Amino acid sequence: MKILVINGPNINMLGIREPGIYGKNTFADLLALLEETAQAEGLEVEQYQSNHEGDLVDRIQAAYGKVDAMVINPAAYTHTSIAILDALKAVAIPTVEVHISNVDAREPFRHISYPGMACVHTIKGQGLDGYRQAILWLKEHYGK
Repeated sequence: MKILVINGPNINMLGIREPGIYGKNTFADLLALLEETAQAEGLEVEQYQSNHEGDLVDRIQAAYGKVDAMVINPAAYTHTSIAILDALKAVAIPTVEVHISNVDAREPFRHISYPGMACVHTIKGQGLDGYRQAILWLKEHYGK
């Protein structure tokens, strides 16, 4: 099973950016977690990160016919991007949305997720472990 993990803006700044909200783990720690999870589960996991909405849309579209499932943390685009929602709907690849923090316990504008409307499952507030949980969920529900 091949899973693409897509991360939006500022995820590359983990460990630096608001550690009281996002924790002290770094982006390198996230990449290591993805690799460890892939190896332990016998999966192929690829990671993509961009701070640019169009790049994220392009990567989602490029995944069509090439991956079995996706994990996405749209970050700030969660609350604004109909373009990412439409790209996810267009490719119809089973996707789990992940948020490191519990967005439901934060500012009201963070309670709405446009990309989440096209996702099969959402994990919030589990820190980096939410990515592992998402991969395991996809393997359980869509694994071959």
